[in-house]
Amino acid sequence: MTAAVVCVGNRLRGDDAVGLEVARHLRGTLPEVVAITEREGEPTSLIDEWDGADALWVVDAVSSGCGPGTVHRLDAGERPLPPGPFRASTHHVSLAETVELARVLGRLPARTIVYGIEAASFAIGEPLTPAVAAAAITVAEAIRDEVTTGARPRPGPGPMGLAPPTQPVRRR
Repeated sequence: MTAAVVCVGNRLRGDDAVGLEVARHLRGTLPEVVAITEREGEPTSLIDEWDGADALWVVDAVSSGCGPGTVHRLDAGERPLPPGPFRASTHHVSLAETVELARVLGRLPARTIVYGIEAASFAIGEPLTPAVAAAAITVAEAIRDEVTTGARPRPGPGPMGLAPPTQPVRRR
């Protein structure tokens, strides 16, 4: 099985850098066969990054109205991504649109998990807010567990059937 972890963000836009922070926490902790990609550009170029992978994890900042640091986990292999939370991105084309384009083109891995971390601020030049920085660690741990053991977090009763606001992803 080939696997890829794609972390999206912009280092210069506050909490939009959270995906890149997750990649930093994952480096050196996953099997060598798992490709970790950091991307600061347009998400549509990511389709080539994950092409050929059997399993994919994607991480990006989201804005759905939940509390900062809320972790959303969506199984894009089972259902389309809701476009709303991914629209607040600093990208021209949203991650949700990119995932759905890959699905239409037949280039979306059957197992595609998307982690969205609720952002507080996309202000230029600002660092990650504390809640979002803590969520980056939680998501890195969850991805590490999923990749290495196949464990899947239990879905929570929160928005979109995901982890409840301001609570870390629960693992078995």
